[in-house]
Amino acid sequence: MFGTMPEIVPFKGILYNSELLLNASELICPPYDVISEELQQKLYASSPLNAIRLELPLESDPYAAAALRLGEWLRDGELKHDTVPAIYPYFQTFQDSEGNSHTRSGFFSAMRLHEFAEKKVLPHEKTLSGPKADRLNLFRKTKTNISSIFGLYADEDKTADRLLRAFAETHEPIVDATFQGVRNQMWRITDPELIGQLQHSLLERTVYIADGHHRYETGVNYRNECAAANPSHTGQEPYNFILVYLANIYDEGLIIFPIHRLVHSLEGFDADALKLHLQEYFTVTELQDRAALKAFLESEPSNYAYGVVTSGKVFGISLNAHQDQLFDPARPEALKRLGLVLLHDLVLGRLLGISPEAMAKQTNLLYVKDDREVFESVASGRVQIGFVVKPTTVEQVLAVSETGEVMPQKSTFFYPKIMTGLLFNPLD
Repeated sequence: MFGTMPEIVPFKGILYNSELLLNASELICPPYDVISEELQQKLYASSPLNAIRLELPLESDPYAAAALRLGEWLRDGELKHDTVPAIYPYFQTFQDSEGNSHTRSGFFSAMRLHEFAEKKVLPHEKTLSGPKADRLNLFRKTKTNISSIFGLYADEDKTADRLLRAFAETHEPIVDATFQGVRNQMWRITDPELIGQLQHSLLERTVYIADGHHRYETGVNYRNECAAANPSHTGQEPYNFILVYLANIYDEGLIIFPIHRLVHSLEGFDADALKLHLQEYFTVTELQDRAALKAFLESEPSNYAYGVVTSGKVFGISLNAHQDQLFDPARPEALKRLGLVLLHDLVLGRLLGISPEAMAKQTNLLYVKDDREVFESVASGRVQIGFVVKPTTVEQVLAVSETGEVMPQKSTFFYPKIMTGLLFNPLD
């Protein structure tokens, strides 16, 4: 139907009733995989109707609890089915660490599920079996997408973005909720002509998963299960689709934050010896402080430039050796272009002796999203050394996905997270 693009369709969302949506800040929560036990308790306390009670229930059988609650909230009118299929524009306004404001614009819709082998939807990271089993139980019991996956597509003309912005400027949002400093606004588009224009603008585009790989693969497994159990399966049933939030990679509000590396508990760690080793491969520049390091990384064109923070010293390093022999030979070309891969293969692996297994288990590594935390952790002695990295670019994510590869662990942090509780997608 749509060339390479998976089919994007309007759907009848399940939303909190309009009165409850006036206080939606108390009802929304982040996706399950970033909720700590402490935040889980806090969200439970914020409202008896907070979406945490569907997304990550505290009960011993969380899946049954979520299904029971969903049924009760629908019966009591706290949740309502939309009567007309819609696409739901969703804008998030936030500030970066420097205090600049950004708005990322995209929309929720239902998207036809495809196996990754079909190349219509591409992953960029590996998945683990544990979270997939957990989410599959939630799908089976609730027969609903409780939280959305986050997909990216590439359209330099920004057609959909313009349509969404024009709509948002002339209509009141149905949700306007702030959570942890991020403003979340959502609208409802039911006009078939406008929906048609949005669908048309996305005809030839591949979708890349930014966040929600486990939920996406779970959606495919759930669809296969339902199709096998349904003798009159047509391919048009709701379970053939998944709730997705789509954003254009060319949207200026789409930002990837870097994830910095902290190294701890290495036996015999010697910062001076490491500096000598680094000088064999890198130009090493001694820097004053965090601000100087930030300036160094921003002005350094190379992908292979990093900040090194040790107790009392800050360096900027930039690769000057020929890089081909420095990578694990098994690495494909698209991955060799990533700064993080060289950092892992050469610096963490070869020079510091951290094995790939230890990296995967985080035996000697911690990941932090704020470079301030790198400086604080090193100063406090909690870690031995910190590496400040440049953010992965959207182009790099796409290049890796297109070659069928996946990114190294913890290489992208799309901020902010897509909130759960703005709407749900029924699968039955």
